[in-house]
Amino acid sequence: MLLSFVFAALSASSVLATPLLNVTAPRACGTVISQEKIIEAEAHFQANKVSPNSTFGALAATVPIYFHVISSGSAVSQGNIPDSQIASQITVMNRAYASAGITWTLAGTTRTTNANWFNTAGPGASAQTSMKSSLRQGGANALNVYTVGFNSGAGAGLLGYSTFPSDYSRNPTDDGVVMLFSSVPGGTTTNYNLGQTLTHEAGHWVGLYHTFQGGCSSQW
Repeated sequence: MLLSFVFAALSASSVLATPLLNVTAPRACGTVISQEKIIEAEAHFQANKVSPNSTFGALAATVPIYFHVISSGSAVSQGNIPDSQIASQITVMNRAYASAGITWTLAGTTRTTNANWFNTAGPGASAQTSMKSSLRQGGANALNVYTVGFNSGAGAGLLGYSTFPSDYSRNPTDDGVVMLFSSVPGGTTTNYNLGQTLTHEAGHWVGLYHTFQGGCSSQW
């Protein structure tokens, strides 16, 4: 979770407007926010916004990322992505957020073989709860990323989903991003393997809505 100064430095369109959907292989962002949560998010923003006179350097932040690789077996096709793809994902993130003064750094990687978590983790699912409760590291300043398969249940067909900064105080363990393992750079999901899924979901994690939020009826 980051303080809401990110709004002052980062254009939402640069992170969240790039379509994650494609007619040949439809997948979606599963991040949704209710009207009640929007009210909470706006209150959080107002409480944490910084002075418009603050310098860019004063707003710069380094965010530690804990990567939790969940797999159903030892093969890459079973979710066991290599360290090289994780490193490439961090590089993509840093390019995307450079103009905001945000630097992402890999703080640690865990690897867990758990077919249930890999296949069924999704928004509100018991697999997600047990996964995060077992693995989450760091404090509010740390982004925890969980790579899974989204093969069934509430997460079926998703690219990823994220919590918002205003969610942290209510349930710190739930904080973070869950994403499709094969959407990392060089992954096997055609049209979604450039690393932009995590770039997109991290935008939600720092407090950005979808560009259509509160306006257009079309999703992208």
